[in-house]
Formats: sequence, structure tokens, C-alpha cells
Amino acid sequence: QLVESGGGLVQPGGSLRLSCAASGFALNYNAVGWFRQAPGKEREGVSCIGAGDSTFWYADSVKGRFTISRDHGKHRVYLQMNNLQPEDTAVYYCATESRGLPAAQAIEVMSAYDHWGQGTQVTVSS
Repeated sequence: QLVESGGGLVQPGGSLRLSCAASGFALNYNAVGWFRQAPGKEREGVSCIGAGDSTFWYADSVKGRFTISRDHGKHRVYLQMNNLQPEDTAVYYCATESRGLPAAQAIEVMSAYDHWGQGTQVTVSS
């Protein structure tokens, strides 16, 4: 089970850091992806860190603003989100894939998952 945290209400231009932690297993060697779903829209991939931390993927809409990272000591994956805009408002979810895939392949695999956690709400509004 994955647990997302760190969401909240922020003004446009602000920042948030989301955290993804696993319960019962270690994330350290898995690819981990962040997804989001805004009201009335399909879930979309936002970012992914590949197995081994050597590959990364970002959606075009967040490139240059969001950064994904992993803390092996804390067994967590973070999504640092800067210069947030109203269109970033969504519920954010994390997912993991354990076959050792690079980020670009892992995000495709995880996009087809049927089961998701509760996510964390990010609201960008003035």
C-alpha cells in the first residue's frame, strides 16, 4: 500500500512537496510514478523515477517546475512542485512498478493500473 501526503491549498506561484511512502515493503528499488486527476478529467502521468534512479520522466506540462526525487534512507519518493498554477489543481497519486523498468516505460505500465490509493489533494487558488 502506498500513502501520499503533502498536499494542500497554495496560491499561484507557490510550492508544495508531495511524499510517497510504502507500507509493508520498500520503495527503494522500484520505479515510482506520480499521477494526478482533476475533476472531470482522466488521470494523467506527471512524473516518474525509474528503478535505479538513473532515469526520469516528466509530463510536458510540468517540465522545469516539478522535480521527482528519492530518499533511500527514509524509503520515500518526493515530488517537489514549484510555480504551481491553477491547472495543477488535482488529486495526486503515487504508484510503483517492481520490474526494474526505466521511467518512460514504467509510467506507461502504471497508467493502466486499476487500483489507486486515496491520493492527496492539491489546490492552487488565489
